[in-house]
Amino acid sequence: MFNGINKLNTVVSKVFNLILIFPTFVSLIIRYNKNDYMSDIRVNEEEGKKSLNFIEAFVEKDLAEGKNDGRVQTRFPPEPNGYLHIGHAKAICLDFGIAEKYNGICKLRFDDTNPVKEDVEYVDSIKEDIEWLGFKWDEVVYASDYFGKLYDFAIQLIKEGKAYVDEQSSEEIAKQKGTPTQPGIESPYRNRPVEESLDLFERMNQGEFEEGSMILRAKIDMTSSNMHFRDPIMYRIIKHPHHRTGTQWKVYPMYDFAHGQSDYFEGVTHSLCTLEFEVHRPLYDYYIDLLKKDDNYRPRQIEFNRLNLTYTVMSKRKLLQLVKEGLVNGWDDPRMPTLCGYRRRGFTPQSIRNFVDKIGYTKYDGIIDVALLEHSVREDLNLNAPRVSAVLHPVKLIITNYPEGQVERMHTINNPEQPEAGTHEIAFTRELFIERDDFMEDAPSKFFRMTPGREVRLKSAYIVKCTGCKKNEHGEIEEIYAEYDPMTKTGMPESNRKVKGTLHWVSAEHSLPAEVRLYDRLFMSENPSEEKDKELHELLNPDSLTVLTGCRVEMELQHAKPYDHFQFQRTGYFNLDPDSKDGKLIFNRTVSLKDTWSKVKAKI
Repeated sequence: MFNGINKLNTVVSKVFNLILIFPTFVSLIIRYNKNDYMSDIRVNEEEGKKSLNFIEAFVEKDLAEGKNDGRVQTRFPPEPNGYLHIGHAKAICLDFGIAEKYNGICKLRFDDTNPVKEDVEYVDSIKEDIEWLGFKWDEVVYASDYFGKLYDFAIQLIKEGKAYVDEQSSEEIAKQKGTPTQPGIESPYRNRPVEESLDLFERMNQGEFEEGSMILRAKIDMTSSNMHFRDPIMYRIIKHPHHRTGTQWKVYPMYDFAHGQSDYFEGVTHSLCTLEFEVHRPLYDYYIDLLKKDDNYRPRQIEFNRLNLTYTVMSKRKLLQLVKEGLVNGWDDPRMPTLCGYRRRGFTPQSIRNFVDKIGYTKYDGIIDVALLEHSVREDLNLNAPRVSAVLHPVKLIITNYPEGQVERMHTINNPEQPEAGTHEIAFTRELFIERDDFMEDAPSKFFRMTPGREVRLKSAYIVKCTGCKKNEHGEIEEIYAEYDPMTKTGMPESNRKVKGTLHWVSAEHSLPAEVRLYDRLFMSENPSEEKDKELHELLNPDSLTVLTGCRVEMELQHAKPYDHFQFQRTGYFNLDPDSKDGKLIFNRTVSLKDTWSKVKAKI
C-alpha cells in the first residue's frame, strides 16, 4: 500500500514541479529581448541528455580549440564586506560547478581592495557558507596577494605614458566624463610629465597626501563611446589599515584594475561575472592586453544573469541597513536572504543547489518567484525529513474510557518516502493534546475533524468519538472528551474502518514544551527594490515572525541537534534552532507544507 502511495506522491511532486517552473520561465521569457543572444541559451546534445547552458557551450568550444592548453580554471571572487546571500549561491554553483564538470580547479579569491569596508568576520563567514553548500576550493587567495604586482604594473603604465596622476576632485572628474552621447573633456593633468606622475604616485603611497586629493587614472580615450574607457581611475588613497596588509599600503587599486589582472596572475581561463560587468569587459581585455606576455593564454570574461527573487532584497547596503537598524535579528536571522539565514531557517544545501539548477543561466535579467525556492526545499525535505508530532496550539483531549495510568507505545513511520528509515515510538495515554483548530463544537457538514458525535482517527493509534467538551467562564474550550474503540488500533480488525478525518496528537504526560517561530516573507512588496517612495521599514511584512510558546512536541525530539530537520505532521517543515538549550527547545519553521502565500496575497 505504502509503495503505491509513494509512487503516486512522486508523480504528483514531479507534475507540481513542472507547473511551478513553467510560469516562472514564461515570466522570464517575456522580459527577454528575443533578438539578443538567443543562440547562447543552449546547445543541443544527443536526445535524452540535458542541454548545455551557454557558458558550458563556451567552455567546450574553448577546449575543442585547444585554448589555454586545455585547462579550465575558474574563481569565486567575493568582496569580504558582507555575508553571502542567495544570489551568491548561484555564482558559487556556477564557478565551482564548471571547474568540477571539466576536471578543472576553482580558487576562492577575496577581492579585498577596499579596507574601509572589509573584515575577517566576513572572510570566515564566506568560507563557512561555501563549505556548507558542499563545495571545495583548490586554494584561498586574495587580491591583496597581488598588491605588489599591481603596483608595479601601474608604474609600468605611467612610464609608458598610459597613466597619470590627477588632482581634481571627484565632482570635477564626474562633470568632465561627459554622457553616452557626448564626449568627455580631458583633465588639465592628463599630459603632465611622466616623471612628475611617477613621483606623485610614489609619494601617494608613502602617505604624503590626504585621501581624495589625488588619484591615478589610465590614459585611454575621453571620446570613447564606452564610458569606462574615459580615463578610468586605477588607484585611490586610503589610509585605513587593511585586514591583511596593515598599513603597508596607502594606495589601493580599483576593482576594474585589480580584477582582470588577478585573474591573469592566477591563470584563470574563464572569469564568470554577472551581467552588470558586461560593459566592463572591454576594459578588462584592454588591461590584459597591456599585461600579458604569453600569447597562448588569456582569461576570458563571460557574463550571466544575476539572481533576483520576489519579496527579497539582494543589496548589501540594504541588508546591512536591516541589521544595523535592528529590523532583523542579525545576519543569520531566518528571514534574511543570506546563506547563514537560510541555513538557520532550515533550508538544505541540496535544496539551494537544486533551485539554482532549475533556474539555470542566461544572458537575460528577470525576476524569479521565491515560491520556486520554497518548493525546492519542500521537495528535498519531503524526501529526507523525519515525520514527528507537534501541537502548536494545544488543547487537552481526554479519552474517558482509556485506563488511567496506562501507557501504550505506538509505532509511527519515520518517513513514508523512505521505508528503510523505519519507525519510532510515541507514547499514547489517557490525556493527550491536539490542535485547538482541530475541534469545533458546532461544525459544518464538511468539517472532517473533531466535533461531538463524530469519529476521527488519531494517527498511528485509535479511532475515537467525541462526546463533548468543557469550557471556562469566558466560553473558551478547556478540555475535549472522547471515547476510543480498542479494536481500531493500527493492525487490529477494525482499524480499516473508514473515517474522514485523521488528527495528530501528543501525550500530555509524555511530551515536551517547545517554542516555535513561524517565519514568513520579510517584505510585503513583490519587488521591494523598485519601491522608491517608501522607506525600507515601511515595506516589511508585520507577520514575518510569529513566536508561539506553550507548544508541545513528542519525546523523540529530546534527541534533536541544532539544524536537524523535521516535518511536523500536517503543519510544515521545521528545524531545531541553535538557541535551543536543555529544557528549552526552539524550532524554526522552514516552510509550510503547501504554498499558502498566494492565497493570502489574493486577499490583499
